[in-house]
Amino acid sequence: MRIEIWSDVVCPWCYIGKRRLETALADFPHRDEVEIVYRSFELDPSAPQVGHESIAEALGRKYGGGAAAGRQMMARVAEVAAEEGLTFGYDDAVHTKTIDAHRLLHLALTEGRQLELKEALLAAYFTRGESMGDHDVLRKAAVTAGLDQGRVDEVLASSEYTAEVRADIDQARAFGATGVPFFVVDHKFGVSGAQPAEVFTQLLERAWTESHSAISVLADGEACGPDGCPVP
Repeated sequence: MRIEIWSDVVCPWCYIGKRRLETALADFPHRDEVEIVYRSFELDPSAPQVGHESIAEALGRKYGGGAAAGRQMMARVAEVAAEEGLTFGYDDAVHTKTIDAHRLLHLALTEGRQLELKEALLAAYFTRGESMGDHDVLRKAAVTAGLDQGRVDEVLASSEYTAEVRADIDQARAFGATGVPFFVVDHKFGVSGAQPAEVFTQLLERAWTESHSAISVLADGEACGPDGCPVP
């Protein structure tokens, strides 16, 4: 069984959804036969490569109320994250592009270290507020995940894997995904949003026993779309 997950490294619901899926997998009897692959999705392709605006400021500007209102929105999401054992502390993280992080995730996939890098990037951003546009941050996360630093530097200094990132985004659109996280099992079943672990359990059980010719979206939930990340 292959689970493909479209997500962005700056999407809080993607981190929450990751933990909820992991909770479901922990009790899934066939978990050792499940392959997880992360696919790219850019929430804001227009974001600057080198940012100067914090996420709190960006949210406040977009939805009104300034940085204080942005921090309130982030605090509400952080409360949900805490229920999954996550400690968010990214109020002052910088709003930047994420394509370089996605390119490194494609490199990590070829090296069998993608899951390790995905967790390292999410932790760097959400728990330490580190910039996903900073090559030093990305390099450190990649090396920590087990990738060769020389190869990482080659990718960061080039446009390698850009086509793969674009292909992922095009595939998400073809599936009808308008936000992330978006989970697809064996190109047959889809779940949108950071669903409760119980929904993922149902998805795993049904996908294991059934087969369909097309994607069936079994559930819709909180997700980050092109206009930003909704909060409860």
